[in-house]
Amino acid sequence: MRLVPWSPDDLVRRLDDVVAVYGEAMGYRADLLEARRGYIATHVRRPGFRAVATLTTDGHLAGFGYGYHSEPGQWWHDQVHRALDPAARRSWFTDCFEVVELHVRPPMQGHSLGARQLRALLTMADGRRTLLSTPEADEQRSRAWRLYRRFGFVDVLRHFRFPGDERDFAVLGRDLPLPPPAPAP
Repeated sequence: MRLVPWSPDDLVRRLDDVVAVYGEAMGYRADLLEARRGYIATHVRRPGFRAVATLTTDGHLAGFGYGYHSEPGQWWHDQVHRALDPAARRSWFTDCFEVVELHVRPPMQGHSLGARQLRALLTMADGRRTLLSTPEADEQRSRAWRLYRRFGFVDVLRHFRFPGDERDFAVLGRDLPLPPPAPAP
């Protein structure tokens, strides 16, 4: 496996693979995936866009992650911003890097690919803070939740419903920059 930074062009070139990994990881229906394809293609033009990909030795996409600077007028930003009180808005959305997507194909999960992608993405990120959303789940059983907690993400908003999705989500955040990784034992 090889972790590589991706430019906007790299992501767009592999958009079919990105949407397939996204669909597998999130368990979304095919009709929702087609809508996401258009959103993802426009995200690459956002300020502060950063992306990473994990490629297998034969070049298949095992996982990816991307984000950008969160700003008013962006759908996710506006949904979450409205749900927070004024103090939380000022705190979390001042100079914020939004982790938009971070996914690993389910058969390849559990091998630290997501952790390497998240560390690389947040190391490349511009901003004082970072936010992300994830489906609500049992924190002890969910790989995603365990990953975010290991990285020091804290609760910002819980049991939040985004329009068009019937599931509850949590919004999690942490300060940037990340501390250096702990030395291997």
